[in-house]
Amino acid sequence: MSQLSRLIAILTLLKSKRLLTATELAKKFDVSIRTIYRDIRKLEDAGVPVTTIDGRGYALMDGYSVAPVQFTEKQANALVTAEHIINQSQDTSFVNNFNEALIKIKSVFRTSIQEKSEMLQSKIHIFDSPYENISSNALSEIQLAITNFNFIEINYCKVNTSNTSFRKIEPCAMYSTQHKWILIAWCHLRHDYRSFRVDRIQHFKILHEAFDDRKFNLQDYFQSCPYK
Repeated sequence: MSQLSRLIAILTLLKSKRLLTATELAKKFDVSIRTIYRDIRKLEDAGVPVTTIDGRGYALMDGYSVAPVQFTEKQANALVTAEHIINQSQDTSFVNNFNEALIKIKSVFRTSIQEKSEMLQSKIHIFDSPYENISSNALSEIQLAITNFNFIEINYCKVNTSNTSFRKIEPCAMYSTQHKWILIAWCHLRHDYRSFRVDRIQHFKILHEAFDDRKFNLQDYFQSCPYK
């Protein structure tokens, strides 16, 4: 059983109003107590209000519930497939945020849908195609900067060079190609729109200062200068 599957199962048990100890959970899922401790912390990080009752075990905070959204089997399968695709991403912030959201989504699956989705989980595999394997951890923060119109300061390293340059940019949009996320931004150094590979951003800082919306349109950009 994958960690995500186990987290969903633990959350489902806690939703049943049961009080569960780490020892009980470790035996049920055939893992160590330390693994259960990590699982509980992961649920807490995902925003699930797990309370620890000293000497008795774990429970969900009173009044906690998940919105009663119903998913069809096809919709559940689409989420499972998306999980496999997204886990190929080289940006850890994006993967972590998606998986934390998926924990909450899967917790509202009907039992029959949940069982079938877990079956499908083990029957899908995506092979990696050869590509430059450089990880990043900035995508989620950059997305927030785009929607909140926050300046970003970056140290950027172009491909085939070890030199970095400092840029102050206005993030406008993003696209993905060949497993790489590309950020389009107004660059104050070049006084023009520029494209930046997210995995080539070595350091970044989201500023509280906001910029004026330039009404950037992604489709117009591609038509005027595709893949600039």
